[in-house]
Order: sequence, then C-alpha cells, then structure tokens
Amino acid sequence: MDIESKLHAIDWIILSVTLIFIVAYGTYVTRKNANVTDYIKGGSDSKWWTIGLSVMATQASAITFLSTPGQAFHSGMGFVQFYFGLPIAMVIICVVFIPIYHKLKVYTAYEFLEGRFDLKTRSLTAILFLVQRGLAAGITIFAPAIILSAVLGWDLLTLNIIIGFLVIVYTVSGGTKAVNVTQKQQMIIIFVGMLIAFFMIMSQLPENITFTNALEIAGASNKMEVLDFSFDLSNRYTVWTGILGGTFLMLSYFGTDQSQVQRYLSGKSVRESQLGLIFNGLLKVPMQFFILLIGVMVFVFYQFNPSPLNFNPTANEEVVKTKYAAEYKALEQEHINIENSKKVLFLDGFQLEEKEQILSLNKRDSILKEKSKVIINKVDEENTLDKIESNDKDYVFIHFILNNLPRGLIGLLLAVILSAAMSSTASELNALASTTAIDLYKRNVKEEKSEAHFVKASKWFTLLWGLIAISVACIANLFENLIEMVNIIGSIFYGNVLGIFLLAFFIKFVKGNAVFIAAIITQIIIIYVYNQDWLPYLWLNLLGCVLVMLLAVLIQVLLPNTKMKLNEA
Repeated sequence: MDIESKLHAIDWIILSVTLIFIVAYGTYVTRKNANVTDYIKGGSDSKWWTIGLSVMATQASAITFLSTPGQAFHSGMGFVQFYFGLPIAMVIICVVFIPIYHKLKVYTAYEFLEGRFDLKTRSLTAILFLVQRGLAAGITIFAPAIILSAVLGWDLLTLNIIIGFLVIVYTVSGGTKAVNVTQKQQMIIIFVGMLIAFFMIMSQLPENITFTNALEIAGASNKMEVLDFSFDLSNRYTVWTGILGGTFLMLSYFGTDQSQVQRYLSGKSVRESQLGLIFNGLLKVPMQFFILLIGVMVFVFYQFNPSPLNFNPTANEEVVKTKYAAEYKALEQEHINIENSKKVLFLDGFQLEEKEQILSLNKRDSILKEKSKVIINKVDEENTLDKIESNDKDYVFIHFILNNLPRGLIGLLLAVILSAAMSSTASELNALASTTAIDLYKRNVKEEKSEAHFVKASKWFTLLWGLIAISVACIANLFENLIEMVNIIGSIFYGNVLGIFLLAFFIKFVKGNAVFIAAIITQIIIIYVYNQDWLPYLWLNLLGCVLVMLLAVLIQVLLPNTKMKLNEA
C-alpha cells in the first residue's frame, strides 16, 4: 500500500477542517483593523496567556515537531541542553527590555536604536533581522511541505506555494491580532496532538515493555544522556553551550527579533507582557524535553518493529531504479539482520551488562546508514531533475505517523504539524512586514501619509515577504537537519544584534558611528568563523555579542575624529 492511500476520509476531514478554521477565524475576527496600532501591535490589549502561547507558537514551528523527534531518534536527548539558557533570558528580558519598549511606545524593537544611536544603525540592525528572518521563514514553509510531499506525492514547489498562500491570506488580512488569536487555537491542537502521539507510541510497544523498560532500552543505546558537562568544542550540545551560547541566542531572539518582540508589544501592560514571557520560560524547556522524549520512544518502538534503512521514501524509491539497487538491497538486508539481533536481546530480558553488545550493533547499523547515504548522494548527482535528500532525520516522525497510527489520528498529527508551520510562519511574515514598513519605509518617506496608507503598505510588504519566503522554501532541501539550520542562521546574526542592543542599554558613551562600524566588521568576522567551522554554532552568539561591544568601545575611544563628529551631531 502506498503512502497516499494511508490517508482515509476521516483524516482528510480532520486536516481540512482544522486548516480552514484557522484561516477563516483569523481573517474574520481581525477584519476591521484600520490603523497601524491595531494592525502591527494588535491593539495593545493582549492578556498574558495569549502572549505566552503566541510567543511559544512563534518559536514552535513545524520544524520543532518534525525535526526534533528525528534529532532525538538519531542523537538522543542531549539537544534539550540547547534550551537551558531560555529561562535565564526570559528573566533578563522581563527586567530590562520590556519596560524600555513599553515606556517608549515603539512599534518595533529597532525604533529604540535610532533614538539612542542614529538612523543608519537602526536601519542596519533592521536589515540584519530581515535577512536572517526572511531565510528562516522560508525553511518553516518547507518543513511541512516535506510532509505533504510524502503523503500526497505532490511536488515540493506546488506545496510550498499552497502552504505559503494559506498563511499569507490571514496574515495580510489581520496583521498581529490575526497571528495572536489564531495561535491560541494552534497551540491547543499541538499540545493535544503530541500527548496523543506519545500514548499511542507507548501502547504499541510489546506488552511486557513498560515505560521504565523503554527508558532502559533507550539508555542502552546512549539516547538518554541529557547532560554533557564536557568542554569539548566539537560537541554542539553541552550544558555550557546551552547556558552560555543558548542564553545569548535566546536573549537575541526574544529580546531583539521583531517576530518575538511584536508578540509581547501587543500586551495590555508591562506586567501582562512580563507574565507572558515567564509563562513561556517555565513551559518551553519541559515541552522540548517531552518532544525529544517522543523521538526517543519512537526509537524504542523501532527496536521491536522493522524500520527502513533510510526514512526518506523518495530516496528509497529512486535508488531501486538505478544500478545501485543490488548494493542498496544488500545494505538493507544487513540492517534487517542487526534489527533482529537487537530485538532478540530486548525481548529476552535485556541486561545492563549487554550494553556493549547493543552499542556495537548500533555502531554497525550507523555505518550501514552512512553507506546508504553515499549511494543516495551518488544517485542525486546523476539525477538531473530533482534534489534527493539523503539526510532522513526530518522524515523519522512522519514515517511513524503514517505507518503506525490509526485512522483519524494521522489527520490530527498532520494538523498539529501544519498548525505549527502556519503559526510560526505567520509571526515571521508579520514581523518582516512590520519592520520593513516602520523601520525602512515609514522612516524614509518624507511627505505625510495617512494611517490607512501605512496599513495598506504593511499588507503589501506581508505579501512581498510571503513570496520571498516561498522562494527560499523552494531551495531549502539543500540544507541538512532543518531545526539545526534555523538555529544556525539565527546564530550567525543574532549575537551581533544583541550586542548592539546591550550597548544601547548599558554603555552610554558609545555613539552611533562606532556601533555601525563595529557591527559591519563583526558580521564579516562571524560569517568567516562559521565558514571555517572553528566553533560550534551556538558559540557564535556569544562571540558576536562580545565582539561588537568590544569593537564599538575601542573605536569610540581610539578614533577621535569619530568622537568629534558625533559630538558635533
């Protein structure tokens, strides 16, 4: 039976009703936005729970529910360390950032920088945000396109356009309020769907395998190693990268990224905004832990059930049509033999002293998977039509959903992932349009324009960024694991932006010219360091932040001409 036939009528009904409701509801309740305050700040009347869920939904894209379980399946629970800095960042933002933004009544985070520095610094920071968030928006569209491509057999280009269009409809119509009101419903769907997925996985394990047994089996394959206190820079995820690099990344993201700042600028008061962020800080880490745990339980499930050598169905289909088919089939057979050996060990009453044997089998299986990727990449090089992805992390969870869940639940889980995609993409398009309209367009328009004009301009910019995001989505299959790619893009730019804001808040003698020059130099250095692969990407946030601050202070102190010009200004 092919994948498409696994969707039954009830799945289509649940999926279609959910998506239509979100688009229609968001469009209807926000149809009367007439001024910039309503459209960009959502009327500034959001309650704390709306802010908290909206902030969480903005970050929890389809990538979270696609890639995170796949990340845990392959690498275990260690990825949760990435989020250790988030609660720390929430407290700092509540104490420092939110009171300043509310006091100044800004529409965007970057307005503050012009008052503190100058127009060119504001514009440069806004442009840095637009570049990285525009790229990330494309990836959040591409992630659910992978799903529907596997389910429907449609080409990715068509799916990128359809998903992008659905989001554009209600985001253009209702602006920030449309994003906020729909994200509450989307997060409810997401929480319910993920809980059901977890219990369905556990129910399909052998009768004698309890949750405790499942954790032991995962631990035997080193999937439950949550904390890594090593200082090895070759390890991407350790306690130190999470607390240091993660704190700087989260400070940058939640404190200076307009897609997040716009969520809590819509708060009814400073207190409502602060409570919303604290709510997010308390719930986000446990939520990510739970999603990773789902991925680990999927791994345990496949210790007792057959799994493909590569979870990407397209890759498998294309390889068997080529001269490499026999070689690939031999690898698949060896993979099956290893699976059967592990299954016997676990069903016979796994003992901890057998861990070395399990790890040896896992190592052999990893070598097979790498060999299969080599073959897939060869096929990809010889295929002149479509890109064939050898990396299968993003396909693990969807493979489980399509092949092991009952009717109705497949539609619900697809609705979960698509709801997440729509919520995060809508926030990003909304923020991209707001920043373009307020920080670039409105600031540089000389003649007076009406409120209605800027609302209309924001809508056109939303449409424009939607089209750009769709274009980026069409080349997103060139990237590796999607959740890592989004974080890598952020890490390249966020540290620099955060450093600019910290200079603005705390180091008063540094002026605009010094910051502007320092920011350009820093961005060039960070891109170079990333290309040389000298540091794990999370450390780029700390490096960028410290570098721009040090350079700005040095330039301000050492270049008297700069200081003199600024004093004259």
